[in-house]
Amino acid sequence: MSTSCVICLEPATAPAHPKCTVRLFGSPLMPALDLETAQLHTIALAQTGRTSLSGVQRKLSLHLTADRKTLSGEPGGGRYILKPDSQIFPELPANEHTTMRVAALFDIDIPECALMMLRDGTLAYVVERFDRPREGGKLAQEDFCQLAGKPSSEKYAGSAELCVKLVKRFAGEPLIEVLHLFRRLVFAWWSGNGDMHLKNFALLTGPDGRHRLSPAYDQLCTQIVIPEDQLALSVRGRKDGLKRRDWLAFAADVGLPARAVTPILDAFVTRESAACALVDRSFLLPPMKAAYLDRLRAHTAALAAV
Repeated sequence: MSTSCVICLEPATAPAHPKCTVRLFGSPLMPALDLETAQLHTIALAQTGRTSLSGVQRKLSLHLTADRKTLSGEPGGGRYILKPDSQIFPELPANEHTTMRVAALFDIDIPECALMMLRDGTLAYVVERFDRPREGGKLAQEDFCQLAGKPSSEKYAGSAELCVKLVKRFAGEPLIEVLHLFRRLVFAWWSGNGDMHLKNFALLTGPDGRHRLSPAYDQLCTQIVIPEDQLALSVRGRKDGLKRRDWLAFAADVGLPARAVTPILDAFVTRESAACALVDRSFLLPPMKAAYLDRLRAHTAALAAV
């Protein structure tokens, strides 16, 4: 078992650093999670009236009790989301948690998240909802499928170029947000995520009324369970085999100067060792860790080559 913090993945002598649990739950102690996998389907049905699925992952809304000691099912829409393991693809909670922590290494905004153990000993991924501020209320969010006027069934019918057009059209500070989007598109490819479709990008309306990219969500290295998986959204008409020159050409196509994107590409090379160390400290089992590391190193090499 990993000796890493279940929130930040840094070395720890306890399950979580108190400072990490304060950020996520407002208390230095981890709350209890008195659930087991067998219960989750029933609870999800009670919350939604139907099976709650995102791909193959179930989702359960959780509420933190007023004393901050317990996370429980919340039919009215809680401030936390729980995703248990999948019977189809193994280790999805640890995979998502790892990928989110790696994303943060590259200055990608992520919500607070953690791994928690269910009563039956299986791991679940818990993430704080970024559209529900702690001070109350709910922020408006529209994913890129909605912004493009497409039904959810067409979430794969898009491209990186379409994403840029949507940000330029709807974001409050388009030049800044397009650069953030570029970083996320590169990260999706670099981390082996073949499921970053149009519904996995969104604009969030902040308290100031400005539309900005929402914090990242649904980040997974799909290629460690589906090795042949390609990008969900094409880049310059391609979904695999990308190299540094392709990302520079894409940047030029969408109006981003080389001087702005070169530091982003370089970061994936210079921070590779830090990212690999995070993966190595993660709660993935050794075979999954090895596959993840192979993917990162191969894509880093493609970005390092001139």
